[in-house]
Amino acid sequence: MDMGNDQQAQREAQRMQANREELVWRIAQAIREDGTIQPLTGLHLSRTTVPRKRVHSVVEPSVAVIVQGSKEVLLGDNRYHYDSSRYLLTTVEMPRISQVLEASKERPYLALRLALDPTLVSAVMVDASRSLPREHTDIRAIDVSPVDGHLLDAFVRLVRLLDAPDEAQVLMPLITREIIYRLLMGEQGARLRHLVMEGGYTPHIATAVKRLRQDFDQPFRIETLAHELGMSVSSLQHHFKAVTAMSPLQFQKRLRLQEARRLMLSEDLDAASAAYRVGYQDASHFNREYKSLFGVPPIRDVQRLREATRESIG
Repeated sequence: MDMGNDQQAQREAQRMQANREELVWRIAQAIREDGTIQPLTGLHLSRTTVPRKRVHSVVEPSVAVIVQGSKEVLLGDNRYHYDSSRYLLTTVEMPRISQVLEASKERPYLALRLALDPTLVSAVMVDASRSLPREHTDIRAIDVSPVDGHLLDAFVRLVRLLDAPDEAQVLMPLITREIIYRLLMGEQGARLRHLVMEGGYTPHIATAVKRLRQDFDQPFRIETLAHELGMSVSSLQHHFKAVTAMSPLQFQKRLRLQEARRLMLSEDLDAASAAYRVGYQDASHFNREYKSLFGVPPIRDVQRLREATRESIG
């Protein structure tokens, strides 16, 4: 019996290794220069040949798999490190900080990320309700878990569709449903279910996140938001931080500062104009908070980013 189990485990390990190697080859063929592309709706492929400094971004609900290299994601005081053996699940749209740790020209960092539509997650939950495990979990909106053979196999079949665009229209929705099912049945299934089920506070927090994303440049009163959600201020504060690792005010501030950075880079706005566009009335206050998040004042930060862009192009 033990010998049979060992042989089965060995075959499974060989199959997973073959799947990883195929993913490396296919993603490397699909994206030949550093950057990120979206060859199919909701499927993002990334490549980089050098370890990167920390990147501030807003990420949608999604599952991310690295096929070569490694990465670290920071959310509040928590760090999440993952590589080709683990996937990252994000269940609420929110700002985060990430950093590619391992990458080289010989072995570039290669990864894929698949967006997860909460409506589709709910539909799969209904179809699979009888077989879903019932364990409880914390409600953090992000975590990492080991990639199993079934999940990896589904991602291989998804990436193969890059070579068959006509088939992708039919098969991608089916494979995406399978991936969601595998996630629901896996280690983080309870977290994913908790964030789309009716009842409890998490759907309210998802609504609060959506409101803050839409109105990040408007004055924020937590009392108003709590009243609209039917929650007390203390309850909203507690549950919002449990999910996002930030207070609502910290969440809004990070969104504002990231948008101001984008405006200065892409629309060539000066710091005062960008600050006003994202809701700051006091330029000196904006400068202090910008430096606290990004490490340097706005002008120096933008200059540094532009120089790094020119160097990468050159």
